[in-house]
Amino acid sequence: MKKQEQRSSVKVMVLLLAVLGICFLYLSYNTYGNWTFALELRGEKVLAFIFVGIAGAFSTISFQTMTQNHFLTPNILGLDSLYVLVQTLLFFFLGGHQMLDETSLTTFLMNVLLMVGLSVTLSYFLLKKSGNDLFLLLMVGMILGTFFNSISTFLQVVMDPNEYDLLQGRLFASFGNVDSQHLLIAGILIASLVLFLWIKSYSLDVLHLGNNQAKNLGINVPRFQLVLLFVISGLVGLSTALVGPVTFLGFIVANVSYQWMNTYRHRELFIAGSLLAIFLLVFAQFLIEQVFKLNTTLSIVIEFVGGLYFIRKIVSERKQRR
Repeated sequence: MKKQEQRSSVKVMVLLLAVLGICFLYLSYNTYGNWTFALELRGEKVLAFIFVGIAGAFSTISFQTMTQNHFLTPNILGLDSLYVLVQTLLFFFLGGHQMLDETSLTTFLMNVLLMVGLSVTLSYFLLKKSGNDLFLLLMVGMILGTFFNSISTFLQVVMDPNEYDLLQGRLFASFGNVDSQHLLIAGILIASLVLFLWIKSYSLDVLHLGNNQAKNLGINVPRFQLVLLFVISGLVGLSTALVGPVTFLGFIVANVSYQWMNTYRHRELFIAGSLLAIFLLVFAQFLIEQVFKLNTTLSIVIEFVGGLYFIRKIVSERKQRR
């Protein structure tokens, strides 16, 4: 057991050093001696990377433990589609210029409350109606995601072309225009939800054994699942409202964490997943700014890498079952 803990500590230290190294490189590369301007401009992005990375790792690992499936992410509940629908409705009825000019905390919190409120309400009623059948909830979530996409597409078709162009800029993940006021409140809320999952990590360790075993060990599984859905929806809603949807980020870091740490302990997985997410985001942004010269976006890079990794994992799982 001590050897396993020592190995885990070494692996975490390696990830921490990698994160510190890539952050230093990102903050210091091509500053041309103007450190103050570089730190002010890039420092907020690094904070956004940290918040989004931690939220993505904690939410995805918890969700995969709850569903007992390493291929699923919280976005299967239709949260990304819900974000697109909320943004489309706001741009359609309020106007694109007003939405872009409006940078108040009220608008940001309205996006978060709409996403979290709708997703938790749907999850609550669906779990109650289905007798806490989690997989039925996931199937309904996929259907609702398609339904939300259909409504969004219809509104975008009848929308003014100029408004549509402005909307597209909001639907891609962007760390370049993160508001410092939004960053502060999002950081506080994300930290609160992450702290809850950290405290409940031992219950997640038990839930990892299966629902029946968790019930026998004294966990109220239906209530715990509902609370987890609320916290996970909150984390995904906050990170999405802050920078936009980054669908495959959680899937990549969660599955790499399982392989890298080789443990079921959620505290170690949370730390490793968060460090991996931060490293991946900062490294991808460094490539976009310094190599690709801003000719692409972070979401495109993450989705491309995540899609390749998803296909690779499906192929490897299929070979193992033969």
